[in-house]
Amino acid sequence: MPVTSEFKAIETLSSYVINTKYENLDKTFVEDVKNRLIDVIGCAIGGCRAPGNQALIELYNNWGGKHEATVWIHGLKAPAHIAALINTVMARSFDFEVMAGIVEDKTFAAHHAASIIPTAIAIGELKKVSGKELLTAIGVADDLNARLLVASGTSPIGIGWDGTMLFSNFGTTAVASRLLGLNETQLKHAFGIVLNTMAGSIQSLWDGATTFKFQGMADHNGILAAQLAKKGWTGVDDPLFSRFGFYNVYMKGCKDPGLLTRDLGKKFWGETYYKPYPSGMPNHTAIDCALALVNKNEINADDIKEIIIHVSPKALTNSYYAKPFALREYPLGDAIFSYPYTVASALLKKSMGLPNFTDEAIRDPKVNALITKTKMVEQQEDFTRGPLGIELEVFMNDGRKFKETKGANTSWVKNRITRETIIKKYWHQIDFSNTISRNNAQKILDLIINLEQVDNIGLLVKLIR
Repeated sequence: MPVTSEFKAIETLSSYVINTKYENLDKTFVEDVKNRLIDVIGCAIGGCRAPGNQALIELYNNWGGKHEATVWIHGLKAPAHIAALINTVMARSFDFEVMAGIVEDKTFAAHHAASIIPTAIAIGELKKVSGKELLTAIGVADDLNARLLVASGTSPIGIGWDGTMLFSNFGTTAVASRLLGLNETQLKHAFGIVLNTMAGSIQSLWDGATTFKFQGMADHNGILAAQLAKKGWTGVDDPLFSRFGFYNVYMKGCKDPGLLTRDLGKKFWGETYYKPYPSGMPNHTAIDCALALVNKNEINADDIKEIIIHVSPKALTNSYYAKPFALREYPLGDAIFSYPYTVASALLKKSMGLPNFTDEAIRDPKVNALITKTKMVEQQEDFTRGPLGIELEVFMNDGRKFKETKGANTSWVKNRITRETIIKKYWHQIDFSNTISRNNAQKILDLIINLEQVDNIGLLVKLIR
């Protein structure tokens, strides 16, 4: 087949991942990488004891294996691909970690950092890499994943894929390959190998299944692909653009292949939406409406007669957030992807954070009583608040009516959030988890903020336990 510019993109990207130096990175981007490190590690600490996690840890601990990397908080040692998998599962447990970003004015929604960072730290611990090398490896993997997703021009969710699991395979392969010392050709093969490991159905979110946080398989897959490539395994020639490559099989093509290499090494992209609340991003607009109402008005949840959540056109059939709320086998999975639950909980508690998503909070008879008074109505096609817009109406027994309308708060993506805001969220996780001392938690922050001065990132790992 003729060698096209698209075919060569994988070679250019492989060279970029392997050869970029710390000094090549934009200094603002380096600080962004540090912010993502703070957020993902904080979310792993906050989610370390979430339902389902202990069962996963016990399963892998019973299997045993080489002591290559650390399972955060718990302090267990495991093969690197297993430690990274578990650490990502913990970070994803409340759907709270950094996600969406902007590439050339296009917003992309993802959770790549939740896989890239635990993979990087697991391999970094194994290979005793420096802070500068860790920051560089994470940075190029962040940039790679952002470009791959936005170039597709298609939402994986609309096809049925969970993009958080799907695209993260490339980022984890990139970061593992660089830190394991692969060359450009080996990395190209590793990308071809990982193509054969990908999966992740969005049905998990519709069903509130524990598997919604199984993004850690991308860590497992990326490390395995890198290790196999280093041992001499080969992958497909072009994992991106071949007839049955990634874009044709998974994404129905690629709308902007030029984005993959445009300004490569000059402009750097990554996730910038630091979630203000646990749960899926569409919930945040509904939560903002509910909190605005209870902050501005005297609303006693016991006196609420009816709650109406107006959602965008077709949301009732196309959005798992708008499905009827039901407590099933994994209540946390039901709650974090539900407009009815998050609205009712915010109205009742007059706040929103990790305590809203404990098993006790989700099963609270008062919040479930409010949910029975809640209904969702689709707005007309001319709804001006956009696809994630919400209009919330609360009717009281005494005849009062309250209404709040909001669109998605894109300022959290478009405007740089201060590190102070990210650190405040970090401390919320530390206090909720109550598994790590505040003294160690502060040392983690200080070390990340000055990570370029660290000779061995094992120092960081020792503190996350």
